[in-house]
Amino acid sequence: MSLRAPPSSTSSSCSLFPLCPGLHSASRARLPLSVAFPTRIVRCSLLQDQVSVNGGAGSRVSDRNELRLGLPSKGRMADDTLDLLKDCQLSVRKVNPRQYVADIPQLSNLEVWFQRPKDIVRKLLSGDLDLGIVGLDIVSEYGQGSEDLILVHDSLNFGDCHLSIAIPKYGIFENINSMDELARMPQWTAEKPLRVATGFTYLGPKFMREKGLKHVVFSTADGALEAAPAMGIADAILDLVSSGTTLRENNLKEIEGGVVLESQAVLVASKKSLVHRKGLLDTTHEIIERLEAHLRAVGQFTVVANMRGNSPDEVAERVLSQPSLAGLQGPTVSPVFCKRDGEVVVDYYAIVICVPKKELYKSVQQLRAIGGSGVLVSPLTYIFDEETPRWQELLGKLGL
Repeated sequence: MSLRAPPSSTSSSCSLFPLCPGLHSASRARLPLSVAFPTRIVRCSLLQDQVSVNGGAGSRVSDRNELRLGLPSKGRMADDTLDLLKDCQLSVRKVNPRQYVADIPQLSNLEVWFQRPKDIVRKLLSGDLDLGIVGLDIVSEYGQGSEDLILVHDSLNFGDCHLSIAIPKYGIFENINSMDELARMPQWTAEKPLRVATGFTYLGPKFMREKGLKHVVFSTADGALEAAPAMGIADAILDLVSSGTTLRENNLKEIEGGVVLESQAVLVASKKSLVHRKGLLDTTHEIIERLEAHLRAVGQFTVVANMRGNSPDEVAERVLSQPSLAGLQGPTVSPVFCKRDGEVVVDYYAIVICVPKKELYKSVQQLRAIGGSGVLVSPLTYIFDEETPRWQELLGKLGL
């Protein structure tokens, strides 16, 4: 990512500079309108035009034959990604734990490359990767709105968090509880701007500009941002929040309107690769199918019960009279054959329905109430639709 200085005629005072303990409250009043460090100046009013993405302008489709999927190399996101793929029968095979390349036996001609999340996005833009699984926050920060990045699946059900502004609970911020109140504080001037510590140097200035804060300066930092206000090197932070416990333990609070982005793990692809790289679209289709089938089945149970009745229609009517027994598309009713006095007869019908976990016990009670017995319950592993909607959405984005 390169950040270029806008023309000097700009009147905005939103700037970006490396986090520096020397820039405390005593010295920041003497800062000029824009604080300049080599190649690290940003003014909010020109953010959209002045920010470029590393590799974005020259992204290409290389001549390689193999397909490449980028996965996080370490941390909780990496573990959860591998667990999800395993649950979809797409286990990653890594011969040597020190290697950064692996494969998925079920997907021929696909290489798996373990990378830092931000490098996955950068290499999607440069054409060195075709697919990647990362957090939406990383896609938004390092993709910077590039039209060559397509969200193939925007809800992989792990890595949930949100990017949010947090301010101290004490001092001049004690009674500040919203972004509007923060923006109206008289303390922020061109000479003494609001100082925000963050690792999100694209999303941060963009958000502040949208919220109408004119006098803001951003300090680039990674990790342990919660200490910055207490140390006097920032007034606020912009960081990822999961439970909020770390903020509370450091006397920080989120404020109304301060959430920049809701994030979770997503499957993202290079549009150029999807269109031009042979075999990638078919492989992507299979990955989507497997992901959707597994994720839709999470928390769903198959319930089977026997029920006396005079006909399938009569039994089905009884079942459908109960609100939680409709299943995905309705109950399956099948005759249960038994032999009595030398003849094959039907006394019972088997009922098969799919119910969510939260409705499980209620559904079993309702089945019993209408004559169900011998109730069997088993978790679902996959639910395959006739065609997954996300595949159709992807084809629409590609104009196919």
